[in-house]
Amino acid sequence: MPRETTRQSKDLDLVLFGATGFTGGLTAEYLAEHAPAGLRWALAGRNAGRLEEVRDRLAAAHPELAELPLLTADTTDPSSLAEVARRASVVITTVGPYLQLGEPLVAACAEAGTDYVDLTGEPEFVDTMYVAHHATAQRTGARIVHACGFDSIPHDLGALFTVQQLAAAGPVTVRGVVRTTGSFSGGTFHSAMGAFSRARQMQAAMKARRTVEPRPEGRSSRAVAGRPGRDRMLGYWLLPLPTIDPFVVARSGAALEVYGPDFRYSHYAGTKTLRYALGGAAAAGALGVSAQVPPLRNFLLSRVKQGEGPSERRRERAWFTVDFVAEGDGRTLHTRVSGGDPGYTETAKMLAESALCLAFDDNPAAAGCVTPAQAMGDSLIARLTAAGITFEVVA
Repeated sequence: MPRETTRQSKDLDLVLFGATGFTGGLTAEYLAEHAPAGLRWALAGRNAGRLEEVRDRLAAAHPELAELPLLTADTTDPSSLAEVARRASVVITTVGPYLQLGEPLVAACAEAGTDYVDLTGEPEFVDTMYVAHHATAQRTGARIVHACGFDSIPHDLGALFTVQQLAAAGPVTVRGVVRTTGSFSGGTFHSAMGAFSRARQMQAAMKARRTVEPRPEGRSSRAVAGRPGRDRMLGYWLLPLPTIDPFVVARSGAALEVYGPDFRYSHYAGTKTLRYALGGAAAAGALGVSAQVPPLRNFLLSRVKQGEGPSERRRERAWFTVDFVAEGDGRTLHTRVSGGDPGYTETAKMLAESALCLAFDDNPAAAGCVTPAQAMGDSLIARLTAAGITFEVVA
């Protein structure tokens, strides 16, 4: 069914599920400030009273939102989620950890032909959703787009931007190098600890996906584990990052021919000094070990609350950069994606703009569980550029 026809059959363009949380609240505020005129949207959640509080806060700055629709829905009540999906063209969800709470909403959107975006950085969840719901979403035309926050928008779209600028005919290798002063959300920390504690299950989910996911014919795209060391071109010490981002980028490379016949991507954190690189490696190792010991894991989780975040002043001082170095056809290209506070302010912006892009823009033909680059590509790059995130060729 054509997208415009699908939208006309719905009475809401967009529903935000999870607006009572910290990042969900920032997403609601972004939509209130930047949504196009006439946007038909609503807030959804399990607590009507807290939803009313969010609406009142929005209406204090935007009086026209005083009657913003509120939908009561709960991840434990599939019928309530089905009703949300039936009414909406696009559903945003910030309700995690997704492995514990996310599948019922994915299932409802896939069945209803409703587009879906989330903030997950949990590989096991993404792979499990592909196996369980990709075929249904393909049949109904739903676009299920995971990882639409800092995981993995700047990395996925930055890699797309980079290979487009390089325009190589042969094999291409790209390395992405992340630097940031921003803090990550409590939800991200809880999801990461969950992933560290479920390495065996994560590998099993990845294997199950590989058995059913088709591979591109005559082409290859893979995430490659990088090695620690110094990047002479960028001047940074590199520490490989075990995040979802390289898998998302590699799946975009498999889906889109612009990445070339043989695409490889590796993903790092970058530091200016060896001391910080070694400290980061030690901290990551300690978290990985702690996640395997339930008392330690529970203690750390109790110290980092979900639904909370830094002050506006602190967020205003934060920034991120992702540098990409691409090599192909004997040429080397350096590009960069950069913006403000990654874990909260820019994540809310990326998530909201992804949903608006799905709702209104002329996007590539896609359905099923797809990556941001595959679902939105240049349309979302244009939106994010207009919203203040920079995509640039450095050298």
